[in-house]
Amino acid sequence: MSSVLQAVDKNGERWLLLLFYVMLVLTMFIEVVRREVFAYSSIWGEEIVRYSFIYLAWIGAAAAVKERGHIRIDVLMQYVGPKAKALLYILGDIVMAVVAVIAFYWSLETVLVSAKFGSVTHGLRISQVWFLSAVPLGFALILFRLAQSFLRDIRDLRDGKPVYEGDKLFD
Repeated sequence: MSSVLQAVDKNGERWLLLLFYVMLVLTMFIEVVRREVFAYSSIWGEEIVRYSFIYLAWIGAAAAVKERGHIRIDVLMQYVGPKAKALLYILGDIVMAVVAVIAFYWSLETVLVSAKFGSVTHGLRISQVWFLSAVPLGFALILFRLAQSFLRDIRDLRDGKPVYEGDKLFD
């Protein structure tokens, strides 16, 4: 894999999260200054903040899948051996992938309906497809990260290595 692809694989979500977070904060700051200093605000500012937040949520969900950072009940994991632990993580990834495929399908249908009827946002007056696409793109990224996780767990199980459990926030 080339160094550019490795960098994107390692930090792609971080860069996108930074981009959308900066866009959200700057737009919100500008809108607060406009409202408080100039007694004027815009419709588009609120929309940019809303849609940036939506993209943040879905990209963040994919980043959490990559790092195994989603909230989970792992009491059982303390009482099973490394092989059973790997199998439980693999089972969890499969269940999550099934849910993600279903959600991807239904969210993609929403995007296609919006494209068919040409719906636009109220303030920006651009196609809502750009913003509705956050959900299927997020689920596609989640599915990609789940596939990577699944392959990593299978490789660890085959090699007899302990399964990756993610970084622990609390011990």
